[in-house]
Amino acid sequence: MSTIKKPKNEFLYFVLRNNKFLIGAAVFAFFLIFAIVGPFLTSFNPLDFVEGSCLPPDAKHWFGTTKLGQDVFAQLVQGTRLAFYVGFVGGGIATIIGLLVGFIAGYKGGMFDELLMMLTNIVLVIPTLALLIILAAYLPERGIGVESLIIGFTSWPWVARAVRSQTFALRTREFVDLSRISGVRSMGIIAGEIAPNMFSYVFLVFILQFGGSILIAAGLDFIGLGPTDSISLGLMMQYSFRELALPLGYWWWFLPPGIIITVIVSALYFMNTGLDEIFNPKLRAL
Repeated sequence: MSTIKKPKNEFLYFVLRNNKFLIGAAVFAFFLIFAIVGPFLTSFNPLDFVEGSCLPPDAKHWFGTTKLGQDVFAQLVQGTRLAFYVGFVGGGIATIIGLLVGFIAGYKGGMFDELLMMLTNIVLVIPTLALLIILAAYLPERGIGVESLIIGFTSWPWVARAVRSQTFALRTREFVDLSRISGVRSMGIIAGEIAPNMFSYVFLVFILQFGGSILIAAGLDFIGLGPTDSISLGLMMQYSFRELALPLGYWWWFLPPGIIITVIVSALYFMNTGLDEIFNPKLRAL
């Protein structure tokens, strides 16, 4: 009589069977490795004039040069590194703030909930674009750190709202009541009982914030509100658009940065969808 062998690690079992997650993770890992080892593959500074204007790809310049004679491959390397930086910093800050606000508002309720949700609604209506325009008028130089902080501090409200609703549902569970009766403080209950039960949800939220931060940064850079001391993928597209790279046929200048942004964000979407299927038994492929 045959029996179905139960996997030793159920989570790993479903991870290895989910093609969406595996494809997304592989693509994400490829570009992460590219961002890390990329500087060792080129000797050119991304902002320095290295050779002729708008040279097509060749053995020396793998992705050609810009109108200012800058090496496009070197710019792609730096742009990819900055994209991951914005994703980690901006997405991380937004996730942490959203979690703190959502957990406290959802667990405490009452006046805490009203005050924190009022703050959330205020931040929710603050447009990131308008805030950056105001800051750009007062900052002589804008770095990628400033842009990441602004994205992080303006992107957390939807996380707070979602976490708050989940916390409302968990705070009345038996294990939470038991901890409360045992004398555990509120933050201890949140950290020890509620947060672990929302680990999968928190991880999915961070992935969404990561991809969202990259897209927001690319949009801000494209309209000229990006960093002034470096080159990003959005700035590459803005410069190529301004110098008419598309009608002039300089595809090696404007196409690669757009493809990299699209592929990284798509990989994150695949990872998010795959993890949702892995964590949710109802969505798992049998």
